[in-house]
Amino acid sequence: MDRGGTRTIPFYTLVPPHALLLDIAGPLEVIRYANGEQRDIHFDCRYIAATDKQQSSIGLALSGLESLPATLPENAFLLISGSTSRFDNDPETRRERQALAAWLRRAVRPDTTVISICSGALLAGEAGLFDGRNCTTHADCVEGLRRIAPLSQVAENRLFVEDGNRFSSAGISTGIDLMLHVVSRLTSPAVAARIAKTMVVYLRRSGSDPQISPWLTGRNHIHPAIHRVQDRVMAEPAQDWSLERLADIAALSERHLSRLFREHTGISVIDYVNLMRVNLARDILANSRLDMEAIAERAGFASARHLRRVWQQHNRLPPSHYRGFQS
Repeated sequence: MDRGGTRTIPFYTLVPPHALLLDIAGPLEVIRYANGEQRDIHFDCRYIAATDKQQSSIGLALSGLESLPATLPENAFLLISGSTSRFDNDPETRRERQALAAWLRRAVRPDTTVISICSGALLAGEAGLFDGRNCTTHADCVEGLRRIAPLSQVAENRLFVEDGNRFSSAGISTGIDLMLHVVSRLTSPAVAARIAKTMVVYLRRSGSDPQISPWLTGRNHIHPAIHRVQDRVMAEPAQDWSLERLADIAALSERHLSRLFREHTGISVIDYVNLMRVNLARDILANSRLDMEAIAERAGFASARHLRRVWQQHNRLPPSHYRGFQS
């Protein structure tokens, strides 16, 4: 459903018995901020469970939960929270988890995007949602997931894994990293960066890369004027960003901006602008069949030759490596 040009995404959170509260609160705070940061997409959040009240991992009761729908709506997102292992051998808990797995097998559609957080992958795996897919989970649950879902490819030591419309994360806090990644995909890296900054967390580009996202290079500081400049450049890297124009945005002299920018980011203003343009060029490469001249123009470079020269300063691999590749 669209609301005045805004795409609405039905976003369901499945609350299992003894759910890990941060598995829910962390990712859903990202979603809450995403709804406020942009108008292209609105996440319509609903919380579902086998009963209308569940006890969380820290003893806080979660009430007012909706009953499990017979099926999920078209193109819905489903987040599956992890739960504490302390009650794994409790007969009632086991029965409820088996019922949830059976519901997942019935209700999840081919177009449903499934997001498992931490040990939530075990429930998804039991329902066969990772069959033939790459996935991950908390380090303590890796072997268990391999037993439960032998048709899946379980990766170790990964922050999160994306395989089509299946997303899975490792430990509890990585649910925030994963949701920032999802928001970045659906909206823009700039929106995800603003949310990460507000939440005082640092977005990792992908589950296989422990480094900070190249879009967030130089963002590990708290200087508001420098962040203001970076936000503008990140939002539109291809613009003609002269030092004079950026100094106006920062409300600083050109000399003062240059000094503060290097002091707080570790790179010069022009190097930062070029890095953002290279990031944009890489994303265009991964998602289009445009030739290098067209990509260079869209990314703000004077020519393909100029793009290649700057590219070599920031990437060991050639542009051809990224053609048609999505991390």
